[in-house]
Amino acid sequence: MTNEPIVVHSFINGQSFETAKRYSRENPTNPDEIVGYAPVNTREDTIRAIDAAHEAFSFWRWTSLDERIERMERAIQKLKDATPELARLLSREHGKALYDSEGEFGVSFMWMDYACQTAREVLSDDVEEHDGGKTIISHDPMGVVSAITPWNYPISLSTIKIAPAILAGNTVVLKPSPFAPLTVTKVVEIIAGEFPPGVLNIVHGDADVGVELTSNPKVAKIAFTGGTNTAKSIMKAAADTIKHMTLELGGKDAALILPDFDVNDERAMRRIVISNFLTAGQICMIAKRVYVHRSIYDQFVQKYIEAANKWIRVGDPFNPNVTMGPVNNLRQKKYVQSLVDDAKSRGCEVIPLGQILDKDVFEKGYFLQPTLVLGAGYDDPIAVDEQFGPTVPIMPYDDEEQGIALVNNSIYGLTSSVWGEQEHAIRVARRVEAGTTMINTAAVQGLDVRFPFGGVKQSGVGREYGKEGILGYTETHVINVPKNLELPYIPE
Repeated sequence: MTNEPIVVHSFINGQSFETAKRYSRENPTNPDEIVGYAPVNTREDTIRAIDAAHEAFSFWRWTSLDERIERMERAIQKLKDATPELARLLSREHGKALYDSEGEFGVSFMWMDYACQTAREVLSDDVEEHDGGKTIISHDPMGVVSAITPWNYPISLSTIKIAPAILAGNTVVLKPSPFAPLTVTKVVEIIAGEFPPGVLNIVHGDADVGVELTSNPKVAKIAFTGGTNTAKSIMKAAADTIKHMTLELGGKDAALILPDFDVNDERAMRRIVISNFLTAGQICMIAKRVYVHRSIYDQFVQKYIEAANKWIRVGDPFNPNVTMGPVNNLRQKKYVQSLVDDAKSRGCEVIPLGQILDKDVFEKGYFLQPTLVLGAGYDDPIAVDEQFGPTVPIMPYDDEEQGIALVNNSIYGLTSSVWGEQEHAIRVARRVEAGTTMINTAAVQGLDVRFPFGGVKQSGVGREYGKEGILGYTETHVINVPKNLELPYIPE
Protein backbone atom coordinates (compact mmCIF):
# COMPACT_ATOMS: atom_id res chain seq x y z
CA MET A 1 0.00 0.00 0.00
CA THR A 2 1.27 3.47 -0.87
CA ASN A 3 0.72 6.50 1.30
CA GLU A 4 -1.16 8.32 -1.43
CA PRO A 5 -4.58 9.57 -0.28
CA ILE A 6 -7.46 7.27 -1.14
CA VAL A 7 -11.01 8.30 -1.96
CA VAL A 8 -14.02 6.34 -0.73
CA HIS A 9 -17.63 6.85 -1.73
CA SER A 10 -20.99 6.04 -0.29
CA PHE A 11 -22.41 2.72 -1.48
CA ILE A 12 -26.13 2.68 -2.21
CA ASN A 13 -28.17 -0.05 -3.89
CA GLY A 14 -25.10 -1.90 -5.11
CA GLN A 15 -23.28 1.09 -6.60
CA SER A 16 -20.66 3.59 -5.50
CA PHE A 17 -22.17 7.02 -5.27
CA GLU A 18 -20.10 10.21 -5.54
CA THR A 19 -21.14 13.34 -3.71
CA ALA A 20 -20.69 17.03 -4.39
CA LYS A 21 -18.81 17.48 -1.12
CA ARG A 22 -16.20 15.43 0.66
CA TYR A 23 -13.95 15.80 3.68
CA SER A 24 -10.41 14.70 4.47
CA ARG A 25 -9.20 12.34 7.16
CA GLU A 26 -5.72 13.04 8.49
CA ASN A 27 -3.19 10.63 9.96
CA PRO A 28 -3.23 11.09 13.77
CA THR A 29 0.47 10.18 13.87
CA ASN A 30 1.27 12.90 11.35
CA PRO A 31 -1.68 15.30 10.99
CA ASP A 32 -0.08 16.99 7.98
CA GLU A 33 -0.62 13.78 6.00
CA ILE A 34 -4.03 13.20 4.45
CA VAL A 35 -4.88 9.50 4.49
CA GLY A 36 -7.98 9.85 2.35
CA TYR A 37 -11.26 11.53 1.54
CA ALA A 38 -14.79 10.49 2.40
CA PRO A 39 -18.11 11.78 1.06
CA VAL A 40 -20.54 14.14 2.73
CA ASN A 41 -23.97 12.70 2.07
CA THR A 42 -27.17 14.69 2.24
CA ARG A 43 -30.50 13.84 3.79
CA GLU A 44 -31.78 13.03 0.29
CA ASP A 45 -28.91 10.56 -0.20
CA THR A 46 -29.80 8.92 3.07
CA ILE A 47 -33.45 8.58 2.05
CA ARG A 48 -32.29 6.90 -1.19
CA ALA A 49 -30.23 4.42 0.81
CA ILE A 50 -33.10 3.67 3.18
CA ASP A 51 -35.51 3.26 0.25
CA ALA A 52 -33.07 0.88 -1.44
CA ALA A 53 -32.72 -1.17 1.73
CA HIS A 54 -36.49 -1.20 2.19
CA GLU A 55 -37.02 -2.45 -1.37
CA ALA A 56 -34.33 -5.10 -0.95
CA PHE A 57 -35.93 -6.30 2.27
CA SER A 58 -39.09 -7.23 0.35
CA PHE A 59 -37.23 -10.15 -1.25
CA TRP A 60 -34.17 -10.65 0.96
CA ARG A 61 -36.32 -11.62 3.93
CA TRP A 62 -37.60 -14.64 1.97
CA THR A 63 -34.20 -16.00 0.95
CA SER A 64 -33.14 -19.21 2.62
CA LEU A 65 -30.92 -19.13 5.67
CA ASP A 66 -28.48 -21.40 3.84
CA GLU A 67 -28.08 -18.81 1.09
CA ARG A 68 -27.51 -15.99 3.59
CA ILE A 69 -24.86 -18.00 5.41
CA GLU A 70 -23.09 -19.02 2.21
CA ARG A 71 -22.94 -15.44 0.99
CA MET A 72 -21.67 -14.19 4.36
CA GLU A 73 -18.98 -16.87 4.48
CA ARG A 74 -17.74 -15.81 1.04
CA ALA A 75 -17.60 -12.20 2.23
CA ILE A 76 -15.65 -13.20 5.35
CA GLN A 77 -13.07 -15.04 3.27
CA LYS A 78 -12.58 -12.04 1.00
CA LEU A 79 -12.12 -9.83 4.05
CA LYS A 80 -9.57 -12.24 5.49
CA ASP A 81 -7.64 -12.15 2.22
CA ALA A 82 -7.64 -8.36 2.27
CA THR A 83 -6.76 -7.97 5.96
CA PRO A 84 -3.03 -7.12 5.62
CA GLU A 85 -3.79 -4.11 3.45
CA LEU A 86 -6.91 -3.09 5.35
CA ALA A 87 -5.17 -3.28 8.75
CA ARG A 88 -2.46 -0.92 7.54
CA LEU A 89 -5.07 1.54 6.30
CA LEU A 90 -6.85 1.34 9.66
CA SER A 91 -3.65 2.14 11.56
CA ARG A 92 -2.99 5.12 9.30
CA GLU A 93 -6.42 6.69 9.69
CA HIS A 94 -7.04 5.68 13.29
CA GLY A 95 -3.64 5.83 14.95
CA LYS A 96 -3.75 2.47 16.72
CA ALA A 97 -0.67 0.25 16.58
CA LEU A 98 -0.61 -2.22 13.69
CA TYR A 99 -0.92 -5.26 15.99
CA ASP A 100 -4.01 -3.61 17.45
CA SER A 101 -5.57 -3.08 14.01
CA GLU A 102 -4.85 -6.69 13.08
CA GLY A 103 -6.38 -7.74 16.39
CA GLU A 104 -9.54 -5.78 15.63
CA PHE A 105 -9.96 -7.69 12.39
CA GLY A 106 -9.33 -10.90 14.32
CA VAL A 107 -12.14 -10.13 16.76
CA SER A 108 -14.42 -9.25 13.83
CA PHE A 109 -13.76 -12.61 12.18
CA MET A 110 -14.29 -14.49 15.44
CA TRP A 111 -17.74 -12.92 15.70
CA MET A 112 -18.71 -13.26 12.04
CA ASP A 113 -17.60 -16.89 11.95
CA TYR A 114 -19.52 -17.59 15.16
CA ALA A 115 -22.64 -15.90 13.80
CA CYS A 116 -22.51 -18.02 10.65
CA GLN A 117 -21.91 -21.22 12.60
CA THR A 118 -24.68 -20.49 15.09
CA ALA A 119 -27.31 -18.95 12.80
CA ARG A 120 -29.09 -22.20 11.95
CA GLU A 121 -29.50 -23.13 15.60
CA VAL A 122 -30.57 -19.65 16.67
CA LEU A 123 -32.82 -18.68 13.78
CA SER A 124 -34.58 -21.99 13.14
CA ASP A 125 -38.19 -22.34 14.23
CA ASP A 126 -38.90 -23.66 17.71
CA VAL A 127 -41.73 -26.20 17.38
CA GLU A 128 -43.60 -27.75 20.27
CA GLU A 129 -46.41 -30.25 19.82
CA HIS A 130 -48.85 -30.55 22.68
CA ASP A 131 -52.10 -32.49 23.15
CA GLY A 132 -52.72 -32.73 19.44
CA GLY A 133 -51.97 -29.07 18.89
CA LYS A 134 -48.81 -27.29 17.85
CA THR A 135 -46.98 -24.06 18.61
CA ILE A 136 -44.40 -22.65 16.23
CA ILE A 137 -42.13 -19.84 17.36
CA SER A 138 -40.40 -18.26 14.41
CA HIS A 139 -37.71 -15.58 14.47
CA ASP A 140 -38.69 -13.15 11.76
CA PRO A 141 -36.51 -10.33 10.38
CA MET A 142 -37.41 -6.78 11.38
CA GLY A 143 -36.71 -4.80 8.20
CA VAL A 144 -34.28 -1.95 7.59
CA VAL A 145 -31.57 -1.58 10.24
CA SER A 146 -29.76 1.73 10.74
CA ALA A 147 -26.28 0.94 12.05
CA ILE A 148 -24.34 3.89 13.47
CA THR A 149 -20.78 3.15 14.53
CA PRO A 150 -17.93 4.97 16.35
CA TRP A 151 -14.29 5.57 15.51
CA ASN A 152 -12.50 3.62 18.22
CA TYR A 153 -13.17 0.09 16.86
CA PRO A 154 -14.82 0.88 13.53
CA ILE A 155 -14.49 -2.58 11.97
CA SER A 156 -15.55 -4.80 14.84
CA LEU A 157 -18.34 -2.43 15.91
CA SER A 158 -19.69 -2.43 12.36
CA THR A 159 -19.45 -6.17 11.70
CA ILE A 160 -21.03 -6.87 15.09
CA LYS A 161 -24.18 -5.31 13.60
CA ILE A 162 -23.89 -6.21 9.91
CA ALA A 163 -23.43 -9.97 10.29
CA PRO A 164 -26.41 -10.82 12.52
CA ALA A 165 -28.71 -8.30 10.85
CA ILE A 166 -28.18 -9.70 7.37
CA LEU A 167 -28.10 -13.34 8.48
CA ALA A 168 -31.48 -12.80 10.14
CA GLY A 169 -32.92 -11.49 6.86
CA ASN A 170 -32.74 -7.75 7.46
CA THR A 171 -31.13 -5.08 5.30
CA VAL A 172 -28.70 -2.43 6.56
CA VAL A 173 -27.74 1.20 6.09
CA LEU A 174 -24.52 1.94 7.96
CA LYS A 175 -23.11 5.31 8.95
CA PRO A 176 -19.50 5.33 10.22
CA SER A 177 -17.73 7.99 12.25
CA PRO A 178 -15.97 10.79 10.34
CA PHE A 179 -12.89 10.09 12.47
CA ALA A 180 -12.40 6.62 10.94
CA PRO A 181 -14.42 6.41 7.71
CA LEU A 182 -12.03 4.90 5.19
CA THR A 183 -11.33 1.29 6.17
CA VAL A 184 -14.89 0.58 7.21
CA THR A 185 -16.12 1.76 3.81
CA LYS A 186 -13.74 -0.67 2.12
CA VAL A 187 -15.00 -3.43 4.42
CA VAL A 188 -18.64 -2.66 3.64
CA GLU A 189 -17.98 -2.68 -0.09
CA ILE A 190 -16.36 -6.12 0.15
CA ILE A 191 -19.25 -7.56 2.16
CA ALA A 192 -21.91 -5.87 0.05
CA GLY A 193 -20.37 -7.34 -3.09
CA GLU A 194 -21.55 -10.77 -2.00
CA PHE A 195 -25.18 -9.72 -1.54
CA PRO A 196 -27.94 -8.39 -3.81
CA PRO A 197 -28.11 -4.61 -4.32
CA GLY A 198 -29.66 -2.76 -1.41
CA VAL A 199 -29.00 -5.39 1.24
CA LEU A 200 -26.02 -3.46 2.63
CA ASN A 201 -25.47 0.26 2.10
CA ILE A 202 -23.17 2.90 3.60
CA VAL A 203 -23.60 6.65 3.88
CA HIS A 204 -21.44 9.33 5.49
CA GLY A 205 -22.40 12.67 6.94
CA ASP A 206 -23.35 14.76 9.90
CA ALA A 207 -26.51 15.48 11.88
CA ASP A 208 -28.90 15.51 8.89
CA VAL A 209 -27.86 11.99 7.96
CA GLY A 210 -28.09 10.78 11.56
CA VAL A 211 -31.53 12.27 12.08
CA GLU A 212 -32.88 10.60 8.95
CA LEU A 213 -31.40 7.24 9.93
CA THR A 214 -33.05 7.42 13.34
CA SER A 215 -36.44 8.90 12.43
CA ASN A 216 -37.32 7.61 8.97
CA PRO A 217 -40.49 5.48 9.26
CA LYS A 218 -39.03 2.78 6.99
CA VAL A 219 -36.28 2.05 9.53
CA ALA A 220 -37.31 -0.77 11.85
CA LYS A 221 -34.29 -0.92 14.14
CA ILE A 222 -31.39 1.28 15.24
CA ALA A 223 -28.11 -0.33 16.27
CA PHE A 224 -25.86 2.33 17.78
CA THR A 225 -22.51 2.32 19.53
CA GLY A 226 -21.37 5.64 20.91
CA GLY A 227 -21.90 8.24 23.59
CA THR A 228 -24.74 8.29 26.08
CA ASN A 229 -25.81 11.85 25.23
CA THR A 230 -26.08 11.01 21.53
CA ALA A 231 -28.13 7.94 22.43
CA LYS A 232 -30.63 10.12 24.28
CA SER A 233 -31.18 12.12 21.09
CA ILE A 234 -31.54 8.91 19.10
CA MET A 235 -34.18 7.58 21.48
CA LYS A 236 -36.17 10.80 21.09
CA ALA A 237 -35.91 10.69 17.29
CA ALA A 238 -37.05 7.06 17.24
CA ALA A 239 -39.96 7.54 19.62
CA ASP A 240 -42.57 8.57 17.06
CA THR A 241 -42.35 5.23 15.25
CA ILE A 242 -41.42 3.07 18.28
CA LYS A 243 -38.29 1.59 16.72
CA HIS A 244 -36.34 -1.31 18.14
CA MET A 245 -32.96 -0.28 19.48
CA THR A 246 -29.68 -1.80 20.57
CA LEU A 247 -27.54 0.87 22.23
CA GLU A 248 -24.00 0.14 23.43
CA LEU A 249 -22.95 3.31 25.17
CA GLY A 250 -20.36 4.91 27.38
CA GLY A 251 -18.80 3.49 30.47
CA LYS A 252 -16.64 4.36 33.44
CA ASP A 253 -15.65 0.77 34.01
CA ALA A 254 -14.14 -0.04 37.38
CA ALA A 255 -11.46 -2.51 38.42
CA LEU A 256 -11.75 -3.60 42.05
CA ILE A 257 -8.53 -5.01 43.52
CA LEU A 258 -9.26 -7.20 46.56
CA PRO A 259 -6.83 -7.55 49.49
CA ASP A 260 -6.02 -11.14 48.47
CA PHE A 261 -4.80 -10.09 45.00
CA ASP A 262 -1.17 -11.08 44.43
CA VAL A 263 0.67 -7.87 43.57
CA ASN A 264 3.79 -9.88 42.78
CA ASP A 265 2.07 -11.66 39.89
CA GLU A 266 3.74 -9.86 36.99
CA ARG A 267 1.42 -11.29 34.35
CA ALA A 268 -1.65 -10.16 36.28
CA MET A 269 -0.17 -6.69 36.74
CA ARG A 270 0.48 -6.49 33.02
CA ARG A 271 -3.12 -7.51 32.31
CA ILE A 272 -4.31 -4.62 34.47
CA VAL A 273 -2.03 -2.16 32.66
CA ILE A 274 -3.23 -3.40 29.26
CA SER A 275 -6.82 -3.12 30.45
CA ASN A 276 -6.16 0.59 31.08
CA PHE A 277 -4.03 1.56 28.08
CA LEU A 278 -4.79 -0.70 25.10
CA THR A 279 -5.71 1.43 22.05
CA ALA A 280 -4.51 4.46 24.05
CA GLY A 281 -7.39 3.91 26.46
CA GLN A 282 -9.97 4.49 23.72
CA ILE A 283 -12.16 1.45 24.30
CA CYS A 284 -15.67 1.50 25.74
CA MET A 285 -14.97 -1.59 27.90
CA ILE A 286 -11.54 -0.58 29.17
CA ALA A 287 -10.91 -0.22 32.92
CA LYS A 288 -11.11 3.53 33.51
CA ARG A 289 -10.88 3.69 37.31
CA VAL A 290 -9.08 1.37 39.71
CA TYR A 291 -9.91 0.84 43.40
CA VAL A 292 -7.28 -0.94 45.52
CA HIS A 293 -7.67 -2.17 49.09
CA ARG A 294 -5.67 0.09 51.34
CA SER A 295 -3.72 -2.83 52.86
CA ILE A 296 -1.95 -3.43 49.53
CA TYR A 297 -2.32 0.02 47.96
CA ASP A 298 1.28 1.24 48.20
CA GLN A 299 2.76 -2.03 46.99
CA PHE A 300 0.19 -2.25 44.19
CA VAL A 301 1.03 1.24 42.91
CA GLN A 302 4.74 0.43 42.89
CA LYS A 303 4.25 -2.82 40.98
CA TYR A 304 1.77 -1.13 38.64
CA ILE A 305 4.27 1.56 37.67
CA GLU A 306 6.91 -1.08 37.04
CA ALA A 307 4.55 -3.09 34.81
CA ALA A 308 3.38 0.01 32.93
CA ASN A 309 6.92 1.18 32.25
CA LYS A 310 7.74 -2.23 30.79
CA TRP A 311 4.66 -2.59 28.55
CA ILE A 312 3.82 0.94 27.41
CA ARG A 313 5.93 2.04 24.44
CA VAL A 314 4.51 5.06 22.63
CA GLY A 315 5.28 5.87 19.01
CA ASP A 316 4.58 5.29 15.34
CA PRO A 317 1.90 2.57 14.94
CA PHE A 318 4.06 0.80 12.34
CA ASN A 319 7.06 0.48 14.65
CA PRO A 320 6.92 -3.18 15.79
CA ASN A 321 8.15 -2.17 19.25
CA VAL A 322 5.23 0.23 19.80
CA THR A 323 2.32 -0.83 22.00
CA MET A 324 0.43 2.50 21.98
CA GLY A 325 -0.08 5.03 19.21
CA PRO A 326 -1.60 8.51 19.28
CA VAL A 327 -5.07 9.52 20.34
CA ASN A 328 -7.43 9.40 17.36
CA ASN A 329 -8.23 13.11 17.00
CA LEU A 330 -7.28 16.53 18.30
CA ARG A 331 -10.58 17.10 20.10
CA GLN A 332 -10.16 13.92 22.09
CA LYS A 333 -6.56 14.78 22.91
CA LYS A 334 -7.59 18.15 24.31
CA TYR A 335 -10.41 16.62 26.33
CA VAL A 336 -8.22 13.98 27.97
CA GLN A 337 -5.51 16.55 28.68
CA SER A 338 -8.13 18.77 30.32
CA LEU A 339 -9.02 15.97 32.75
CA VAL A 340 -5.36 15.48 33.63
CA ASP A 341 -4.86 19.23 34.08
CA ASP A 342 -7.94 19.38 36.31
CA ALA A 343 -6.54 16.55 38.44
CA LYS A 344 -3.27 18.45 38.84
CA SER A 345 -5.14 21.58 39.85
CA ARG A 346 -6.84 19.58 42.61
CA GLY A 347 -3.50 18.54 44.04
CA CYS A 348 -3.33 15.06 42.54
CA GLU A 349 -0.02 13.43 41.76
CA VAL A 350 0.27 12.75 38.03
CA ILE A 351 2.93 10.17 37.18
CA PRO A 352 4.11 9.72 33.56
CA LEU A 353 4.20 6.11 32.41
CA GLY A 354 5.98 4.17 29.70
CA GLN A 355 8.56 5.06 27.11
CA ILE A 356 8.30 7.54 24.26
CA LEU A 357 10.29 5.91 21.46
CA ASP A 358 10.63 8.89 19.13
CA LYS A 359 10.29 12.42 20.50
CA ASP A 360 9.94 13.98 17.04
CA VAL A 361 7.07 11.68 16.11
CA PHE A 362 5.47 12.28 19.51
CA GLU A 363 5.58 16.05 19.20
CA LYS A 364 4.11 16.04 15.71
CA GLY A 365 1.08 13.80 16.21
CA TYR A 366 -1.95 13.61 18.50
CA PHE A 367 0.07 11.83 21.16
CA LEU A 368 -0.44 12.03 24.90
CA GLN A 369 1.97 10.95 27.61
CA PRO A 370 0.26 8.03 29.40
CA THR A 371 -0.31 8.95 33.04
CA LEU A 372 -1.30 7.51 36.39
CA VAL A 373 -3.30 9.80 38.70
CA LEU A 374 -2.93 9.35 42.48
CA GLY A 375 -4.73 11.20 45.22
CA ALA A 376 -7.96 11.85 43.33
CA GLY A 377 -11.18 12.24 45.26
CA TYR A 378 -13.92 9.73 44.56
CA ASP A 379 -16.07 12.48 43.03
CA ASP A 380 -13.35 14.26 41.03
CA PRO A 381 -13.92 14.46 37.26
CA ILE A 382 -11.00 12.09 36.59
CA ALA A 383 -12.80 9.48 38.73
CA VAL A 384 -16.33 10.11 37.44
CA ASP A 385 -16.17 11.22 33.80
CA GLU A 386 -15.29 8.82 30.99
CA GLN A 387 -11.80 9.84 29.88
CA PHE A 388 -11.49 7.60 26.78
CA GLY A 389 -7.77 8.18 26.70
CA PRO A 390 -4.41 7.19 28.22
CA THR A 391 -4.81 8.22 31.84
CA VAL A 392 -6.20 6.33 34.81
CA PRO A 393 -6.84 7.10 38.49
CA ILE A 394 -5.96 4.56 41.18
CA MET A 395 -7.75 5.12 44.50
CA PRO A 396 -7.69 3.27 47.84
CA TYR A 397 -10.68 1.84 49.71
CA ASP A 398 -10.92 0.49 53.24
CA ASP A 399 -13.30 -2.48 53.23
CA GLU A 400 -15.29 -4.65 50.86
CA GLU A 401 -18.58 -2.84 51.37
CA GLN A 402 -16.98 0.49 50.54
CA GLY A 403 -15.22 -0.97 47.49
CA ILE A 404 -18.43 -2.38 46.05
CA ALA A 405 -20.28 0.86 46.76
CA LEU A 406 -17.60 2.87 44.95
CA VAL A 407 -17.75 0.57 41.92
CA ASN A 408 -21.54 0.88 41.75
CA ASN A 409 -21.64 4.63 42.37
CA SER A 410 -21.84 5.57 38.69
CA ILE A 411 -24.47 6.32 36.09
CA TYR A 412 -22.68 3.74 33.94
CA GLY A 413 -22.51 -0.03 34.06
CA LEU A 414 -20.92 -1.49 30.95
CA THR A 415 -18.14 -3.80 32.16
CA SER A 416 -16.17 -4.20 35.36
CA SER A 417 -13.50 -6.46 36.77
CA VAL A 418 -12.68 -7.96 40.16
CA TRP A 419 -9.13 -9.09 40.96
CA GLY A 420 -8.21 -11.52 43.73
CA GLU A 421 -8.70 -15.09 44.91
CA GLN A 422 -11.14 -16.57 42.38
CA GLU A 423 -14.05 -17.66 44.58
CA HIS A 424 -13.83 -14.49 46.63
CA ALA A 425 -13.79 -12.43 43.45
CA ILE A 426 -16.86 -14.24 42.10
CA ARG A 427 -18.81 -13.57 45.31
CA VAL A 428 -17.96 -9.88 45.04
CA ALA A 429 -18.73 -9.80 41.30
CA ARG A 430 -22.31 -10.92 41.94
CA ARG A 431 -22.88 -7.61 43.76
CA VAL A 432 -21.49 -5.42 40.99
CA GLU A 433 -23.89 -3.49 38.76
CA ALA A 434 -22.59 -4.10 35.23
CA GLY A 435 -23.44 -5.92 32.04
CA THR A 436 -20.21 -7.94 32.29
CA THR A 437 -17.85 -8.51 35.21
CA MET A 438 -14.54 -10.22 34.49
CA ILE A 439 -12.45 -12.07 37.05
CA ASN A 440 -8.69 -11.41 37.08
CA THR A 441 -8.77 -9.95 33.61
CA ALA A 442 -10.47 -7.01 31.93
CA ALA A 443 -11.39 -5.30 28.66
CA VAL A 444 -10.68 -7.05 25.36
CA GLN A 445 -8.51 -9.64 27.11
CA GLY A 446 -11.66 -11.11 28.67
CA LEU A 447 -14.02 -10.71 25.71
CA ASP A 448 -15.75 -13.85 24.47
CA VAL A 449 -17.99 -13.41 21.41
CA ARG A 450 -20.02 -16.48 22.38
CA PHE A 451 -21.67 -14.59 25.22
CA PRO A 452 -23.87 -11.48 25.28
CA PHE A 453 -22.29 -8.06 25.74
CA GLY A 454 -23.97 -4.82 26.75
CA GLY A 455 -24.54 -2.43 29.60
CA VAL A 456 -26.90 -1.58 32.43
CA LYS A 457 -28.00 1.85 33.66
CA GLN A 458 -26.90 4.55 31.19
CA SER A 459 -24.42 2.24 29.46
CA GLY A 460 -26.97 0.85 27.09
CA VAL A 461 -30.01 -1.13 26.06
CA GLY A 462 -29.93 -4.64 24.63
CA ARG A 463 -27.06 -7.02 23.98
CA GLU A 464 -24.59 -7.76 21.19
CA TYR A 465 -22.48 -10.92 20.67
CA GLY A 466 -23.69 -14.37 21.64
CA LYS A 467 -27.00 -15.87 20.59
CA GLU A 468 -28.78 -12.82 22.00
CA GLY A 469 -26.78 -10.68 19.57
CA ILE A 470 -28.37 -12.56 16.67
CA LEU A 471 -31.89 -12.78 18.10
CA GLY A 472 -31.75 -9.04 18.74
CA TYR A 473 -32.33 -8.54 15.02
CA THR A 474 -35.51 -10.63 14.95
CA GLU A 475 -39.15 -10.39 15.91
CA THR A 476 -40.61 -13.30 17.84
CA HIS A 477 -43.63 -14.63 15.94
CA VAL A 478 -45.85 -17.22 17.62
CA ILE A 479 -48.01 -19.41 15.38
CA ASN A 480 -50.39 -21.38 17.57
CA VAL A 481 -52.56 -24.32 16.48
CA PRO A 482 -54.62 -25.34 19.53
CA LYS A 483 -56.07 -28.82 19.89
CA ASN A 484 -59.54 -27.65 20.79
CA LEU A 485 -60.70 -25.08 18.26
CA GLU A 486 -63.96 -24.44 20.12
CA LEU A 487 -63.90 -22.85 23.55
CA PRO A 488 -66.95 -24.03 25.54
CA TYR A 489 -66.97 -21.08 27.95
CA ILE A 490 -67.79 -18.55 25.21
CA PRO A 491 -71.58 -18.19 24.95
CA GLU A 492 -73.34 -18.68 21.63
